[in-house]
Amino acid sequence: MTDQANTNPEGAQANAQTPEGIQIGVQKVYTKDISYEAPNVPDIFQDAEFKPEIKMEMNSKSRKLSDEVFEVVLSMTVTASQGDKTGFLVEVQQAGIFGVKGVNDEQLRHLLSTFCPETLYPYAREVISSLTNKGGFPPVYLAPVNFDALYRAQLAQQADQASTEGAPN
Repeated sequence: MTDQANTNPEGAQANAQTPEGIQIGVQKVYTKDISYEAPNVPDIFQDAEFKPEIKMEMNSKSRKLSDEVFEVVLSMTVTASQGDKTGFLVEVQQAGIFGVKGVNDEQLRHLLSTFCPETLYPYAREVISSLTNKGGFPPVYLAPVNFDALYRAQLAQQADQASTEGAPN
């Protein structure tokens, strides 16, 4: 018996089918862009102890490639600063191609904003950790992110803005 999930020419393809008949396939995961800067090296290594403040910014966007096929790009920027010195700045765009079938527009927006970035996040985390370690810094271990909670918060914020704009003055 042949497993159709592993018959694409690029290698393994992950498919999931939900009880509602929604089908989601991860066709490809790839790094679209990487930037690493360490502007204060080696001076920052001369400090007695490097205990930086880590800041992370993240967003995602998607675009339709063809019927039922979408590219999702998770962009992450991680900055480590100690005082007024930047130790490193890492920017990563981790992307994937996803096949989605059997969904309405609202379900599609939800999947592209939650499931897809959640799938890409571990890959981006690994790239960031590896780059910082190769740059001579301790690896950065980023905490898991609840993309569903972020999506719900974004929807609530949009609803608040819509009600504020529509309220009489």
